[in-house]
Amino acid sequence: MDSLADDFVSGTFSDVSPPCLSLYQPTHRTHPENRQDPIRFENLVRSLAASLEQQYSRRDLAALLEPFQSLAGDRAFWNHVLDGLAVLRSAHVFRVYRLQRPVPELAVVADTFHLKPLIRILQSADRFQVLGLSLKEIRLFDGNRDVLDEVELETTLTETIAAAAEVEDREAHVRNLANGSGPTAGVRWGVGSKGETADKDRERFFRTVDRLVFERHSRPAGVPLLLAALPEHHHAFRRITRNGFLLEDGLNVHPSALSPAELREQAWRAIEPHYLTRLAGLVEMFGHARSRELGTSDPAEAAYNAVAGRVATLLIDADRHVPARIDPATGFIETDDPADPSTDDLLDDIGEWVLRNRGQVVIVPSERMPTESGVAAIYRY
Repeated sequence: MDSLADDFVSGTFSDVSPPCLSLYQPTHRTHPENRQDPIRFENLVRSLAASLEQQYSRRDLAALLEPFQSLAGDRAFWNHVLDGLAVLRSAHVFRVYRLQRPVPELAVVADTFHLKPLIRILQSADRFQVLGLSLKEIRLFDGNRDVLDEVELETTLTETIAAAAEVEDREAHVRNLANGSGPTAGVRWGVGSKGETADKDRERFFRTVDRLVFERHSRPAGVPLLLAALPEHHHAFRRITRNGFLLEDGLNVHPSALSPAELREQAWRAIEPHYLTRLAGLVEMFGHARSRELGTSDPAEAAYNAVAGRVATLLIDADRHVPARIDPATGFIETDDPADPSTDDLLDDIGEWVLRNRGQVVIVPSERMPTESGVAAIYRY
């Protein structure tokens, strides 16, 4: 399954050729509700086809829609959906994202992808990850206050971890022989020696896990990481980790010992204080910036400065929708028809520009927003 975080970091959506097809729909995890999901998907695909027929030839239409049709017939895929689905397609891009939060139904053909629902999910302030660690396996979970799902680790990651451990073992064996300290050199391996070997093996394994989890997951996602492991593994892993997203708090239990509901509940209990502290810090930062005329709550000003690349951090009300768009040439606001289902959301437009210019966007619950306008922008200068 495609990684939303990886695609945003790599710039997958920044240089695409029209037409760009964007499909969103809510989905269901369980039977019998999920039986309706592929039917609704096919209806949305027909809407895309109808829009394409107005501007493109049937040959172009068939090539663009073929991946959608293949997905519609993939029974295994529809048996493993989550709470929402996003599918993006252009001539050279086809991305499918299973989402942990529902999204409104939408089928749009435009010159660029409709990314706002994805930005909202990716930048929500309550996102976090859990690393389950033992000497026999690693498990990774991604979620928020409401849901926590296990991440399907790519085969290359697990194979690399196993291969690295084997290489280290062979290199250690060769070094021992070269130094005259290997078993064939007549060294007796007592309890202490075996203990040292086990500690080194564990450290090598943990270093590999730490590096790969950071490179493949923590750095692209940019969210807090909670360690779930036995106490002795906490100490050993924290001694070697270089992952700046790892929290000092953790769960002194491996995820395999908990039900999914218990794991989510315990994880959120540990994460919530950090989440509240982060939001309070951002609100304080905004207040300080605004007092020095380095921040604004005015959507028009935020939009103009977002396009100019001046916004460093943007807070957006999770529940606010402003029917308007930004003129990319001027940074000025253009009003949209609120009744049109494909109408842009100004706040999400601002967020997209901030991300495009390497700023930070944080989606904040309404009750914790420091402004009434739904936006709080902090400037770089």
